[in-house]
This record gives sequence, C-alpha cells and structure tokens, in this order.
Amino acid sequence: MNLIFNNFENWLRELLIDGIMDNLTGLFDSVNTRVGSIAAEVGTTPAEFSPDVFTMIWTLSETVIMPIAGIILTFICCWELVQMIIDHNNLANFETWMFFKWIFKTFVAVMLISNCFDITMAVFDVAQNIVNSSGGLISGTTAVSGSMLDTMEATIEDMELAPLIGLYLTSFIIQVTMYALSVVIFIIIYGRMIEIYLMTSLAPIPFATFANREQSQIGQNYLRSLIALGFQGFLIMVCVGIYAVLIKNIPVSEHIAATLWGIVGYTVLLVFTLFKTGSLSKSIMNAH
Repeated sequence: MNLIFNNFENWLRELLIDGIMDNLTGLFDSVNTRVGSIAAEVGTTPAEFSPDVFTMIWTLSETVIMPIAGIILTFICCWELVQMIIDHNNLANFETWMFFKWIFKTFVAVMLISNCFDITMAVFDVAQNIVNSSGGLISGTTAVSGSMLDTMEATIEDMELAPLIGLYLTSFIIQVTMYALSVVIFIIIYGRMIEIYLMTSLAPIPFATFANREQSQIGQNYLRSLIALGFQGFLIMVCVGIYAVLIKNIPVSEHIAATLWGIVGYTVLLVFTLFKTGSLSKSIMNAH
C-alpha cells in the first residue's frame, strides 16, 4: 500500500512541477515579449506606426480642419490689423510701416498653417531619434533570464507535495496577473500613439492662433504638448531601463513564491511609472 501511495505522490509531484514550470515559462514569455517590444514601438514615428491611420489623419486635417483654421486665421489677422491701427492714438500717430509689419506677420502665419502637419511630424522625428539613441545607451536586457528558470526548477524539485500545490496555485494567479499587466502596458503604449494622432489631426487650428500675441498662447501650449508627447517616449525608455536593472537583481531563493511576487511587484511598478510619464512630461514642458 505504501508503494502505491509513494508512486501516486511522485506522479502528482511531477505533474505539479511540470504545471508550475509551464506557468512560469508562459509568465516570463508574456512579460519579456511585451516589455521587450516597448522600445521598438515607442521609437516609431506616427507615419511608420500605422501608415493607413496616418494617411487618414493627414486627409482629415487637410480637408476638414484646414478650412476651419483658415477662417480662424482670417479673423485673427483682421483683428490684429485693427489692434495695430487703434494702438497708435486712433490714427493720430499713423505710420505706414505697420502695414508692412502686418503683411509680414500674416505671411508667416499663412506659412505656419500651410506647413503645420510637416512641423508636427518634425517634432516626432526628433523625438524618435532621441528615443532610439537612448535605447542604444540603456544597458541590460528586459528579459527574465532562462538561468533564473533553471534555478527555480532545481529548487522546486526539492519541495514537498503540500508546498508544491500552494506554489502551483500561486503561479497560476501570478500568470493571470502578469497577462493583465502586459495588456495594460499595451494600452499605455498604443494609447500614447492614438493621442499623437488625435493631436496632429487638429494641428491647423492652434497654428492659426500664432498671428496674434494674446491668442498665440493656444498655439504655444499646443507645441509644448507635442514636445511633451515626443519626450514621453524618452521617459518610457528610462522606465524600461530601470525595470531591466531591477529584474536582473532579483535573487532566486528557496521561497519561490517570494521571488515571483517580487517580479510582479517590479512589473506593477513599471506599469505605474509608465502611467506617470505622460503627466510628468507635460509638467516639465509646462503643457496643460
């Protein structure tokens, strides 16, 4: 009878060990794939990220938003001319040079609104170069190494049946948690790109405000927001670099569950900091 129980226990232990290792392998693969793809996705310009979406946004901006921006620019330029005239004692101190000044300002405003889409894309081209340069300087890999899995497997094989059952349940819960976190990371990265598309689609309207000193605050804040979105990619890369260093320094002890929850904790920290990169970048650029 003892032989039967021993054989059943050994069979159950092998089954649990295989299940735990499958859970851990899937867990690490999910996190490694998602985190490892952040650099490539963040360092992509809007035109390269989705050419079809980029073409649609460009068409909407040129055909729908540009006429509205033209009306706004016309009103602002007329208002600017009136202000320039009445500022000189209601024509009592009239000088013809102000018309040349107004013509020059209007010409610059028309050039800005005509090339606003190219200007916005130039911002993200510069940002992409910065992100790619930072990606090459951030040392280390974001992947949880295979040697860590081997060490865990060796430790698991020495565990008793009851702890193995608890570890199996723990690994299953952690695997589901990590899948959820990988989805959140996906949402953050792709949400930033969608925000970029939404911002660039309305570019002609804020650019139309540069012709007037008071209203130009709208355009200046818009440009600061664009720059903040671009440099958000750099902050994301810094977060990934910090995550890579922290993951590499996790010790594999006899308490496998503690090690696993440590990885989960660092991944949660990564998600939290990725959420904060947007507001932090806007705060630095004084955009709102």
